[in-house]
Amino acid sequence: MRHLLSVISFFGVSALCILPGVYPAMAQEASFVETPVFVERVASGEIPPVAQRLPGEPALAEMETIGRHGGQIRLLMGRAKDIRLLVVYGYARLVKYMPDLSIQPDILKDIVVRDGREFTFHLRRGHKWSDGHPFTSEDFRFYWDDIANNKEISPTGLPAIMMIDGEAPKFEIIDSVTVRYTWTRPNPFFLPSLARASPYYIYRPAHYLKQFHADYRDPEELAELVEQQGQRNWVALLVNNGRQYHNNNPELPTLQPWVLDTTPPAERFIFKRNPYYHRVDGNGRQLPYADEVAITIASPKLIPAKTGAGESDLQARSLNFSDYTFLKQSETRNDFTVHLWHTAKGAHMALFPNLNASDPEWRKLFRNTNFRRALSISTNRHEINQVIYFGLAYEANNCPLPQSPLFDEEHSKRWTKFDPGTANRILDDLGLRQRDSRGVRLLPDGRPMEIIVETAGEDSEQADVLELVHDSWMQVGIKIYTKTLQREVLRNRVFAGTTLISVWFGLENGIPTPNTSPAELAPTNQEQFQWPKWGQYYQTNGKAGEQIDMEVPRLLAGLNESWIRAEDEDNRRQIWREMLDFYTDNVFSIGLVSGVRQPVVVSNRLHNVPSDGIYNWDPGAHFGIYQPDTFWFDNIPAIAESED
Repeated sequence: MRHLLSVISFFGVSALCILPGVYPAMAQEASFVETPVFVERVASGEIPPVAQRLPGEPALAEMETIGRHGGQIRLLMGRAKDIRLLVVYGYARLVKYMPDLSIQPDILKDIVVRDGREFTFHLRRGHKWSDGHPFTSEDFRFYWDDIANNKEISPTGLPAIMMIDGEAPKFEIIDSVTVRYTWTRPNPFFLPSLARASPYYIYRPAHYLKQFHADYRDPEELAELVEQQGQRNWVALLVNNGRQYHNNNPELPTLQPWVLDTTPPAERFIFKRNPYYHRVDGNGRQLPYADEVAITIASPKLIPAKTGAGESDLQARSLNFSDYTFLKQSETRNDFTVHLWHTAKGAHMALFPNLNASDPEWRKLFRNTNFRRALSISTNRHEINQVIYFGLAYEANNCPLPQSPLFDEEHSKRWTKFDPGTANRILDDLGLRQRDSRGVRLLPDGRPMEIIVETAGEDSEQADVLELVHDSWMQVGIKIYTKTLQREVLRNRVFAGTTLISVWFGLENGIPTPNTSPAELAPTNQEQFQWPKWGQYYQTNGKAGEQIDMEVPRLLAGLNESWIRAEDEDNRRQIWREMLDFYTDNVFSIGLVSGVRQPVVVSNRLHNVPSDGIYNWDPGAHFGIYQPDTFWFDNIPAIAESED
């Protein structure tokens, strides 16, 4: 049984119950098939039989083919921190996106929504954490009372997605498996935030984390724990031990399909199946099918070669379109298939002039609309497409793709035609006429117009693209240098205003509908690299960052608030159009190309992986929407011995 309606159609509906597929509540023990790897543990009494490990009504997973248990899925990652991606791929969420990008319950049994503002969550009776402890409303209460509303842990209060017109929701515990959140106005962000690749967690394993919380532990014992783990105080101790998304604490109970079994640091991480996972297949087998996932850490530059050598069963991370030919040549030799999935970002790659740059001369220029337009039309997108992407990409702005109902050709092509003559005239009119002996223009203070474009590129693709941008921008007297940084370093430099221009992906969701939040078009997030301090101000309710002091960004922020309050789809569609019109005409980001295909390498032994899919972070969670817990091997490979 599929969900009744998409969650994104809540507005204007007085009451809506959304139901997932569920396994019959009265199923007998004989209906479930014991997982082979657990037979001995069940026989010894270490864990209960499968029927007692599952919730009373487990989630019934839909899949192309029913599979079998066993095997180890091998993945390659470029950094040890990337083990968090197994939370992304595992994609167990309170609610989840489906491949059609609708939302339905997953961990939750069902949801009742009234007027888009009251959300009643029904948990699955008998659902347990990976350590066998019950998952109940107490885990939601613990988060709400003891973390979200604890001033020591959350000094800035609730995140913006939980605040509507400055109002926090009313939280209620109805019973041990039912909780409710109520606002006086609709909250269109709530459920999508729970379904994200990096979700907003409104629950915590209370039974585990209370040992690190000052309200539940003897002060002397807690101080001893703080010292033992080298933390600065009990708050840092609790946060460090409870990072569900980071996925780096083997002791932290989880609801994901696989549980970390390797203590960091390591170069190879083993994740073992969760005995209490909530999903089953149509034949009563508890998911996931694969017994283990092994993540090997390797240099990102070596991952294409290692993948081509057959060292991964499922790989897209650190693979680029430029690797496709090499990987295709290795298919037969190493028994895998290379698929080309669609990408769904507004731009595969975009330039972000930092309007909050700390350098006053550059900040003034970046805040000038005509200067940003000059940069955009100085960019030869056609050359980038032909040289790097063999003419298969889409030369356009950072905006919705043609597959989106909000696509507009005018928005897509505005200020994208390569026109160095017009760009030179614009720059001259801005008073930037003086040049040095190299032909590089001079800033008003006499410095050459040399820009370091900073990137977190872990491969050569961004560097290759930026080399072409360098050549085209030199035609208008602007010289750029490329500097590659670690992602965290890049983010921190952008946030501080040190970075002038950064390279990043475009709009996360390039196929939005009118009911999709347009927040990416307005200063709403610190990680919007064109205006990080304005985004931080919004995120923290004015407690950090800087207040918007430009007219159009302020207008975009106001339109975003209007979308939140809009009560019908026509109004939301009109707001989207207005925001896209302002965003593209003012060139707040310089989209280069979009629609670049993503190579996805899949072992020929691994089934239920789609040959044609969408590879996107949010919505999508990369492989997550295709349920990797349902991927199965037809010829079970032996699981290599692993060391902690």
